[in-house]
Amino acid sequence: MDTVIRGARVIDGSGAPAQRADVGLTDGRITEIRPEREGGGAAARLTARHTLDAEGLALAPGFIDMHAHSDLALLRDPDHSAKAAQGVTLEVIGQDGMSYAPADDRTLAGVRRAITGWNGDGGDIDFDWRTVGGYLDRLDRQGIAVNAAYLIPQGTVRALAVGWDDRPATEDELRRMRQLVAEGMAEGAVGMSSGLTYTPGMYAPTAELTELCRVVAEHGGYYCPHHRSYGAGALEAYEEMVGLTREAGCALHLAHATMNFGVNEGRAPELLALLDRALAEGADISLDTYPYTPGCTTLVAMLPSWASEGGPEKVLERLADPATRARIRHTMEVEGADGCHGVPIEWDTIEISGVSDPALRPYVGSTVAESARARGEEPFVTAHRLLTEDRLGTTILQHVGHEENVRAIMRHPAHTGGSDGILQGDKPHPRAYGTFPRYLGRYVRELGVLSLEECVAHLTSRPAARLRLPDRGLVREGYRADLVLFDPDTVAAGSTFEVPRAYPTGIPHVLIDGRYVVRDGHRTDVLAGRSVRSA
Repeated sequence: MDTVIRGARVIDGSGAPAQRADVGLTDGRITEIRPEREGGGAAARLTARHTLDAEGLALAPGFIDMHAHSDLALLRDPDHSAKAAQGVTLEVIGQDGMSYAPADDRTLAGVRRAITGWNGDGGDIDFDWRTVGGYLDRLDRQGIAVNAAYLIPQGTVRALAVGWDDRPATEDELRRMRQLVAEGMAEGAVGMSSGLTYTPGMYAPTAELTELCRVVAEHGGYYCPHHRSYGAGALEAYEEMVGLTREAGCALHLAHATMNFGVNEGRAPELLALLDRALAEGADISLDTYPYTPGCTTLVAMLPSWASEGGPEKVLERLADPATRARIRHTMEVEGADGCHGVPIEWDTIEISGVSDPALRPYVGSTVAESARARGEEPFVTAHRLLTEDRLGTTILQHVGHEENVRAIMRHPAHTGGSDGILQGDKPHPRAYGTFPRYLGRYVRELGVLSLEECVAHLTSRPAARLRLPDRGLVREGYRADLVLFDPDTVAAGSTFEVPRAYPTGIPHVLIDGRYVVRDGHRTDVLAGRSVRSA
């Protein structure tokens, strides 16, 4: 064998009790698991060219981040310790309905502008692809730190076929969108995502989404929506997603599923009851969450959808017009914009986490309300200045979550882990660097919300099952040697809201295909990641 991991506490990802065992690896696969005899000691210890003494460590399958925004970070940053150091061995990208394939030159330029706050403007990237297959080929050709699976972004597809206008698609445009989704699935995408509070994806009616989900289902994929509201009308938004995927015969995976804002405090049981009824009726549903209460997005996402129609340049034109700007303000502060989930915006919950223009960095770390008070102006005036001077590139933390909802949802059997990690900005959300160790340290060891074995299953085998990966997500003979070793007594997220880019503790070793990407707590130079394509 190439490597033997000796004496580890094997938590195999199935939810079964841990057992001490030697685990042998050869050619990137788990080739033998030899449990210790009762009373201690293996019947005969496994031997290999290299031996890792794992005394005191737990051995688990590599963690699968079901909601990542590393679409350009994988190409920009070969080190990618933000995820590798957490024990993540596979990320699912192409999230929230906006990414960089499929596209033409015109669409790509608009998408780059629209999600600068998520991934940067991409000026340092050679966009030498236009198709889903071309993007996945680029990942493989360049070599990446961790594995990556891709969701076809429905908003990008709509921008390519329809444009950025708020109108129904014509028959020809719908036919074109179905074709684009079918091509993307055939080229290796695992499903389709939507961002239904982001333009232009939000302009798609239920019937249009249903038609695209039929195509996804024909190719064995799943639909991953950021649905129309996490605030006012949240349950109705969840019901829409459950209903349309049932009609389309498509598996459903709810992105960063939670119940936010004051209107939803304590209402997670209502969401879970809705899902349980659908599951009992035969629906195929899973979900992901991150173990934090604040969310993270862009400041421009808070605007009403009508103000974003036509794309980024149209947004800036409307913000420059006094009458339209006043209408935008009224919608946001009085009526509750759909971009802010139907809830009147509370500027003291909106913290600036990143800017594209370095001259605006003094705003970072303060809420819009705090910055406004310091300048002796109204909060909307401050927000307007940021939007215009930063050319819509500002990212925010939105402090609107509820801890009891977070805990209730993570206990559900359909739950998986997703960081929703945006790596841009001077002060990103700590979930980008801390989601998986925080689950293990905070919610397992400190709070006991989940048992260790159950939590590992949420982070490994359950997402692997959703992705239909036949040889990942478990510590089993014949499976890929994508593995993480951690100390259950010390594992913890190092990242905080004050120091968001600190690495975790208690995760000394991470392997992908049997190769160390993290060894003795340090990132190696190994690029063992590849695109993971649907079969």
